[in-house]
Amino acid sequence: MKSETPGHVEKVAIVGATGNIGSSFTQALLNTGKHTVTALVRPESKGKVPEGVKVVRSDFNNESSLVEALKGQEVLIITLSTMAPLEVHDRLVVAAKKAGVRYVVPNLYGYPIDRSNSQNGESNGNSYDQVFLDRYPYIQKFLDKVTEIESDGLRWFVLATGFWYEWSLALGEQCFGFNIKDRRVTFFDDGKRTITTTTWAQCGRAMAALLSLPQQGPSASPSLVDFLGTQVRVGSFRVSQRDMLDSLNRVLGTTDADWEIKYESSKKRVKDGIEALEKGNKVGFAKALYSSVFDPSYKQGDYGAVEPLANDALRLPKEDLDEATRKVVAMIESGWNPWS
Repeated sequence: MKSETPGHVEKVAIVGATGNIGSSFTQALLNTGKHTVTALVRPESKGKVPEGVKVVRSDFNNESSLVEALKGQEVLIITLSTMAPLEVHDRLVVAAKKAGVRYVVPNLYGYPIDRSNSQNGESNGNSYDQVFLDRYPYIQKFLDKVTEIESDGLRWFVLATGFWYEWSLALGEQCFGFNIKDRRVTFFDDGKRTITTTTWAQCGRAMAALLSLPQQGPSASPSLVDFLGTQVRVGSFRVSQRDMLDSLNRVLGTTDADWEIKYESSKKRVKDGIEALEKGNKVGFAKALYSSVFDPSYKQGDYGAVEPLANDALRLPKEDLDEATRKVVAMIESGWNPWS
């Protein structure tokens, strides 16, 4: 039986609170009315945070500065852009330990990583793990040091969300294969491979729900301790590229005849993407990473079919695919620029 111990955490610090996923976490936490949210930002940051969020400026290159900024916080949520220096993640984790933070959520928002394979330097034929860990070695370092981290009193969980639906559908052919503006799509293999994907809003709700759970409680009820040391799997949709095109056709009032449809081997795209990345083309990383998930040999691509999601335990709502697609179309039509 679990013992009756403290209720939910209250003080949450977020790195990247103004980014796509960070802002979703921030707003969802504010919506609960249960948390004090602090945005940890660089001194030169000009990003605007929602009303009610405390801003603390810190030198991310200085461990002592980060330790001071994190004192009194119970949770550190790390969200970093793809352009962030690789050493920042490890520095944040070390600072959190020294500051007495109880829980850390690492910058690992994707598909479940097979820790046994990653620790052995193997991908077991599943190229997603290898592509991801090669690009973000700090994640491998974090996974390798989990036992050491826990022995220092810092607990953790990963929020496994798969690819973010809005981002991936809107960003271009290197991701989900779609150029919505020009009505082009490249189907990987036959376009019918199902994957699990999550909207930004659902990611936010999942994080807020986890941090609203009692830290420990009666065995019959979920509590935060149940999810510690795990990859918490959540999702919005189990869909294929074919499903996405059908949704776009419904939202746009188009048919397949209005689209230029091509087909390409997912394995070839992974190979081509890695080669492009090795030549300095960063788009190659996205091409390789996304294509690897659509490779039928990578079972975790549809992790929602591998084992039950945490959606029900966290009381997450069911979402409407066309409504999510409609938001993507609105983003494209508004001139959305993810890099602005």
